Amino acid sequence: MKYQIIGDNLPVVICELQGGEAMITERGSMSWMSPNMQMETNTGGGLGKALGRMFAGEAMFQNRYTAQGGHGMIAFASSFPGSIRAFNITSGRDIIAQKSAFLASEQGVELSVHFQRKLGAGFFGGEGFIMQRLSGSGIAFLEIDGSAVDYDLAPGQSMIIDTGYLAAMDATCSIEVQSVPGIKNALFGGEGLFNTRVTGPGHIVLQTMPIHNVAGIISQFIPSKG
Repeated sequence: MKYQIIGDNLPVVICELQGGEAMITERGSMSWMSPNMQMETNTGGGLGKALGRMFAGEAMFQNRYTAQGGHGMIAFASSFPGSIRAFNITSGRDIIAQKSAFLASEQGVELSVHFQRKLGAGFFGGEGFIMQRLSGSGIAFLEIDGSAVDYDLAPGQSMIIDTGYLAAMDATCSIEVQSVPGIKNALFGGEGLFNTRVTGPGHIVLQTMPIHNVAGIISQFIPSKG
């Protein structure tokens, strides 16, 4: 499979497939394709995995698109202004991502639910108690809200991240929640009560425009009914 990502802050990934190669996607992410791409809808590994994906913010069913009779092409566009990032998933490198980040992947990639080990990370950390785990083997494409910023954390090295700005990380990283120090800082600082601490070793990808932040800003300009 060959691919190119184009479109700046309204991106699309265009995948070129050889005959018999397939891509999987969810949420109707296919934007355009050649006529020889055959679609098949399935649970992607059984009912248990389908329910797990639903809890992780994805659809229960997956669409598999296979190139029939030779070369095929299929494109997947981002659902929100931002970035599309390609990740090489291997048996030794799982990726943990925010809910609804998954766009598409080669058929060797498995999408499953990932529970935070500490309940506090889920209820207060902003990234959610339930995230996505990408495992298996192949190229996976994730949606990033806004621009993507990358950091490599050494063993024991940490990054303090505000709510919602963590897009993806290596599964070797860990997450915990810490409260904002000082009552005045927490109540009047405008940054919320908690931050997320991510500790290495591993690679992390941050995003500059979390969709829930944008929704909060837009909601201020929508007249209330009544």
